[in-house]
Amino acid sequence: MDQTVIINFPGGIISPGNLYNILVAATKVKISFVRFGLRQQLLVDAATYNLATFTGELDMIGIEYEVGKNQFPNIISSYPAEEIFIRNTWVTGGVYKDILDDIDFKPRVKVNICDGNQSFTPMLTGNINWVASVQAEHYWHLIIRFPKTNVIYEWKKLGYTTQIAKLTKAIEKIIMAHPSLFIDNEMAKGEDLFDLLDEDNFVLKIAEQPVILSNFNLPYYEGLNRYNNKYWLGIYRRDELFSIAFLKKLCKLCLDTKLGQLCCTSWKTIMIKGIEESDKLNWNNLLEEFELNMRHAANELNFQVEDNCIEGLELKNYLVRHLSINDTRTFGICFGIKTRKKSEIFSSILIRKRYLLNLLFFRLFPVYDILCAQGFNPNERTGEIFSRSNPKAILPEQIRRAIYKFYKHRQISLNTPEKMIQPKAEESKQAAASFFYQCNSCLTIYDEEIGEIQNNIPPGRKFINLPEDYCCVLCDGEKSNFSKINQAALQTL
Repeated sequence: MDQTVIINFPGGIISPGNLYNILVAATKVKISFVRFGLRQQLLVDAATYNLATFTGELDMIGIEYEVGKNQFPNIISSYPAEEIFIRNTWVTGGVYKDILDDIDFKPRVKVNICDGNQSFTPMLTGNINWVASVQAEHYWHLIIRFPKTNVIYEWKKLGYTTQIAKLTKAIEKIIMAHPSLFIDNEMAKGEDLFDLLDEDNFVLKIAEQPVILSNFNLPYYEGLNRYNNKYWLGIYRRDELFSIAFLKKLCKLCLDTKLGQLCCTSWKTIMIKGIEESDKLNWNNLLEEFELNMRHAANELNFQVEDNCIEGLELKNYLVRHLSINDTRTFGICFGIKTRKKSEIFSSILIRKRYLLNLLFFRLFPVYDILCAQGFNPNERTGEIFSRSNPKAILPEQIRRAIYKFYKHRQISLNTPEKMIQPKAEESKQAAASFFYQCNSCLTIYDEEIGEIQNNIPPGRKFINLPEDYCCVLCDGEKSNFSKINQAALQTL
């Protein structure tokens, strides 16, 4: 009976005054909690019978919103990480704000504006992705991901800071004017898109080399922490629900301590930067008043779950419990849970739900595929299926095996910390023919590269060389019950 009201905060930057007024409007219709979304938005669930009253209040205070559908996706940016998690960069807070101020229209495609020297904010989950150049100040790489596809194209030119808004508008106009070419078309070509762009109207520069994306390394993003001579506060909620009573007091404290903004992040959290030493006690008192826990386990903080997805949250909590019980290390990994076909999830290891029987209104026998991003880099668009059709009961063990594969890959690539993004066509050519062996009963994978440490089988041991009494670690199925699977054939977009 609820409908979700979506309020965008461009770049993830929130005015405490505006947020306070929104919360007051929500209080009038007896809403007690709000959430934040993956694209740095505010999500308010309003009962259908109160919806008109709530949106009427928003109209009165001049707040733009959408109900249910997100036709104008929020512009996200790495501004929340600026100063805190990003060092040695020319992209200051003022640069982000100048670009956002120039974008005087509401994009209908997803736009990301990010510093390449960070991995806190997803860089390539947008359709128009601007990534700051490390070679030329105030120039930006542009990577297109065509809407409703995983087709990526990196433009060979760089755009100037003051041109970002203008270029974004022009590119979006071309995409929307030719939907058959560029929307939901796996054959979309970047060359065709930029042939339609009048480059003479823009300040451009040839890119000397492809964009370089930093390796994923998620910082611990909650708690009251010192930086420079000030503090920042990050607040995470396990159930994604933020009490309106708490947020109202938080907004008031921001205003009382002359903090003109707070931020929401792509991890569905909020951050307050610039807290003075003299105000630290006030912030601690606020946290104590609402009994907010500030030290969640890192293996819980590195999950991404779809917006408005209780099922995904429950699965996340289920997996986190097993990771904690087994004391599994997850540093450097981002897990994603996907239950919908077209949702956008940022992940190194993706747990994707599907049904073995899916006919019209009947969906039976839910199972989960585990996919690993290329190089376990969540900014990459392609990956391989690590394990298919897993029942929920064996997911924790299969996730543990995927994690083991990640750390093996990490050891091999320690001397190559930076990776250039490759066009999709080149990725396809590089897919090597390799195989793994799958139990026909429970679909457990034996990967010759990994072996099975728990059975004293070292990495590199060929399946054919396993003893004849070898059996599946999960269901005790015989060696003869395993099938050889072509791994390259299972690669997915």
